[in-house]
This record gives sequence, structure tokens and C-alpha cells, in this order.
Amino acid sequence: MVGLGGAKQRAVLARLLIAAPRVVPVQWLIDDLWDDPPAGALGSVQTFVGALRKALEPERPRRTPSELLVTQSSGYALRPAEVDAWQFADEVREGERRLAEGYHLQAFDLLERALGRWRGPAYAEFGWAQAEVQRLDELRVLAVERRAEAGLALGRSVVPGLEEHVTRYPLREEGWRLLALALYRAGRQADALAALRKARGILAEQVGVDPGESLRRLEEDILAQAHHLSVEKPSSAGGLWRAAITAQDPVATSSIARRERLEALLGLVRALALTGELAQARQYRAEAVRAAAELADPLVFAQVVGAFEVPAIWTTNDDEPLSAFLVEAAERALVGLSALTGDHRHEQARLLITIALERRADEGTRGIEAAAQAEALARELDDPYLLALALNGRFLQTFSRAGLAPERAAIGRQLLDIAAAQPADRGLPAVAVLGHLILVQAAAARADLASADRHAAAADELAEQHGIALIGVFTAWYAALRKAIVGAEIAEIRDAYQAAAARLPGSGMPGVENGLLPLALLCLDLSRGGDGKSCAAEDFGPYQPWVDALLGVGPAVAGSPHDLLFEARICLQAIVAIRDEDQAAMRRAYAQLLPAEDELAGAGSGMVTLGPVAAYLGQLAAAMGESGRAAAHFERADQIVQRAVGRP
Repeated sequence: MVGLGGAKQRAVLARLLIAAPRVVPVQWLIDDLWDDPPAGALGSVQTFVGALRKALEPERPRRTPSELLVTQSSGYALRPAEVDAWQFADEVREGERRLAEGYHLQAFDLLERALGRWRGPAYAEFGWAQAEVQRLDELRVLAVERRAEAGLALGRSVVPGLEEHVTRYPLREEGWRLLALALYRAGRQADALAALRKARGILAEQVGVDPGESLRRLEEDILAQAHHLSVEKPSSAGGLWRAAITAQDPVATSSIARRERLEALLGLVRALALTGELAQARQYRAEAVRAAAELADPLVFAQVVGAFEVPAIWTTNDDEPLSAFLVEAAERALVGLSALTGDHRHEQARLLITIALERRADEGTRGIEAAAQAEALARELDDPYLLALALNGRFLQTFSRAGLAPERAAIGRQLLDIAAAQPADRGLPAVAVLGHLILVQAAAARADLASADRHAAAADELAEQHGIALIGVFTAWYAALRKAIVGAEIAEIRDAYQAAAARLPGSGMPGVENGLLPLALLCLDLSRGGDGKSCAAEDFGPYQPWVDALLGVGPAVAGSPHDLLFEARICLQAIVAIRDEDQAAMRRAYAQLLPAEDELAGAGSGMVTLGPVAAYLGQLAAAMGESGRAAAHFERADQIVQRAVGRP
């Protein structure tokens, strides 16, 4: 909290904040502060600025220039790192974006946080700031409505807040629409229709207009009890769990009521994950963790944090902030368990698995440590399913260097053994599917397409038998990759990649989707002798820095995340290093790629490839003047290509 002086000093700060980081001319400050400026107005402004500098930077040594409130030739500029009004606006915009993408829980949290910053009308005491006051108030009103919309999607009670909202802003039709919908979903159909009639009367009386189309259509739908007004079809598993959540009192404080709501949330998470609605499953999982924290029961909290059981095959997180939240919760739950008596190894293993899964492809040590500890506990407990989950965590930590496809294949085989050893009624099909998909990736990396084909077919068959969603997304991408490996016509490969990419939107896997199709087509172009420039206009998402360096529109990139596409990125760096004649970069790329000499670059992802790693090692060796070594690598590359197409 900064202590400020009188009204005019506060006005100077407000004017600088609104304009920040732009310069505010001194004359503007004078005109804002006085209708009839006194003779000493300039000196007064300088005094106010000096006092502000002392208040804003109390630790700044005397006679050193201010870094926060700087002097420009024509006036002053404030250069703060953050301002509440800026953060508020950013959170509202991000919350609105998340809501549009279907991330209702994240949208609700962002908008709730934004509204928590509100301390009354900003800058209201300054007449000259009315435009900014109005802009921020419009954002606040929007935040209230979008938060209510997100709350409705989550099955929460939003009626009281909306009733207050329409009282303050009776001419906002969106507020009335949300209130009527909330009342209807709460089983108050008559009240919903009454709210719409009240809105009609206010609009007619105050502005002489009829309600807009959205209110008219909602009234018709309520009268018809239109099915789409429900959150979800009641016949689906997710719909049944949502109905259970909606039927409960969201403000109930008893321990029993909270536990019942928590059980319903976990049921909904499992149902959504089973049907492949991963984005919403993640949202409700976060809500369940928060609800468990409120119970102040360390054992229940640990059980809830470690309850998610969806196998993971991709090394990029779909939601980094949520993963960070879950890791923090798991670490906190481990501390809570350590203070309890009794045997809680099962819960400890689950929490360690959560850490390993959420810190996937961890470049530090915590991810692999958690995976190893979880695996040891699972073996101690002789729990096959727990061991399968722990092995999934270990799989996501096998990317410390290139060339680890054989290690991942060993994990895939262990998963198949675990699934096969179970009785028929506990066949663990999801574990078997995970094992097959890991083996698809590992076999593709080694150009063993016969094995990859068998495992892809087995994964598809199990997914069909047991209704396991999203498996076809990965096998469709493998089918396209296979065409690229065996040298099919470019048009055929492009069509296959386009068809595979069409299955990604709405899958709830943005970590997979973002930039993958452009990367696949770029790799196809490069592996067929192109320069990649035909793909320059595409959005490569997280792969953009490596592509920009390749195309000469960005600086060379020195490193790469250690994940399924590590070898592919290093090969792109190798191309850039050779072009730039950067000997140090060439040596670095050569050393990183050498352990993967027998693999196809990128094919370990099961989705894209740049061709044999050995070919890039040969190019690097030749550029470094090592012709003998280059020839050996090129020969190895030819052997890998022949193996891929099934020739001896």
C-alpha cells in the first residue's frame, strides 16, 4: 500500500496510471488539476511528482534517477510492472477467451479473481477520467455476466448474484437472459418466465423497445421446455452426475453434504474422461481438489488429488497452469499424509504418480524421482493397476536424451504383460491400449513398421470393444506417418495428415493439436528435399522458434524440450547450424543426435518424421570435415530406409 497526499497528488498518480507507459505532458496535468491554473502551477506539479517518487520508491537512494516515474522532455511517464486495473482487464479478457473455448472452470476462476480486485469505481473522483471509469465499469459488468455463464455450465447456483446484477443494470438484456436460464435450471420455471416478463416491462417503460431476439427465443424455449436448455442430456453418464451435483445445495456447509458433492464431482470426472471429454474432466478435477481441500481431511484430500486415472501418451501438457496446481496439491497432500498414522503407501503412490504425470518430460529431477518412488511402492504393494499407472509416469520421464525408444518399448511391453496377467473381468483394457500405443511410437522410431502396424491394430480393436475414446486420433496420425515413412505420393500423405488433424479439434488435447499439422507438413517437405518455405505462413504454435530459425526469420535456437519431438527439433537445429557454418552448434547437435542414429527423427511421436537421424549425422560430419564418419552415417541411413520399406 502506497501512502499518498491530497486530492491533487492522487489525481496526478491517476492520470499517469491511465496513460502508462505513455508520457503525459506537464500542460495536460496542469489542465486536469485546475480550471484556472495559478502562477505556480508548474512548481506544484513538480512537487507532486517528487512526493510520488518518494512514496512509490521509498528505498531509492537520494539523487538517483527514478526508474518507476521517469521524466521525459515534455512531461512524465509511469512505468509500473503491474497495475490492478491492467491485471483486471487481462483476467477478464482471458476468462472470456477460456469460456469461448469451453474451459468453464478456468473461466470461472479467472473471472472470480478479476472481480476480487474490484474495490469500487476506479478513478471516480476525477471528472476528466470518465472515459476510463466507463471502460472499466463495462469490463466489470461483462465479467459478472461471463462468470455467471461459466457458473451455469458448471452446475453452480448463480441466481442471487444475477438478481443483484439486473437490479443495478436493468437495461442489460444479457443479465436477464442469464437470470431466467439460471432460474429454469434450478427448477423454477414460473420464476424464470416472471423474470422475462419483468425485463419486457422495464425495457418498454424506460426505453420504449421490445426485448431482443435472445430473450424472445429463451421465453419460447422455456414454455416448450426445450431439451437444449439442460446442461447435458440426462441419459448420459456425465449428465447423471451433473444432475446429482445440481440437485445438491452448493452452499451447504455440513461435512456429509460436502462429501456427497465431492463424490459426485469425482464421478463426473471419471465419466467425462471415459467419453473423451478431457477438457471438462480436467476442469471438474480441479474443482474436486478444491472441494477436498475445504474438508480439512488430509487422507480424503490425498485420495482426491490422486484419483485421476486417464493414461497419458503425449509429452506436452494440455493445460500448464492446471498441471502446476495439481503438482502443488499433490506435494501438499504428501506432507499431510506424512503426519498421519497407519499405512498410506497406496495414497502416497497415487500422489507420486500424479506428480510424474503432470510434470511430464520434466527436465529437472522431480518427475523421474516421483515416478521411481511410485513404481517401488506399487511393487511393494503388489498392485498391478497401481504399477501400470506408475509405469505410465515413468514413460513420461524417459526423454532425458535422444535414442531412448528401446527403454520406452520395454515399458510398453511391461504394460501389456500386466494387462494380460489379469483375470478376464479385470483385463485392464486401458492399460493394454496404453502399452500398444507406446509400442507403436517406439517401433515407428526404429522403422519397424510391421510391429507398429500390429500394435496400432490391437489398440484400435481394444478401443472399439471397450468404448475407449480418442484412441483413433493417435492411430490415424500413425497411419499418415506410415505413408510418409514408406514414401507414398505427397498428395496422399497430405490428405492423410489433413484427415488425422480433423480429428483433433474438440478432443480436449490442445497440447497435441497446437501446431502439429503444420509441423508434419514441414517435415514432409524437408524430407522430400524442400526448403520448408512453402509452409512459412502456417502457425506452428510451440514449434515456431525452430521453424523461424530454419526459414531465416528468427535467431538460431540452442536447445529443445526433452520430449517426443526432441530428435526432430535437434535435426532442424542441425540444418540451421550447417547453413550458418556454426561449428560449435554442429558439434552440439551431432553429440545430441548420435544416441538416436538407428532411429527415424520425430517418428517416436507416432505422428511426424524428418527421416533417418543418421542422414543428419552424415550431413553434420561432412560439414565438420569428417568425411569417413559421414560416409558411415549415410550408409546407415540407407539401411534404415530399406528396413522401413521392408527390403533386406
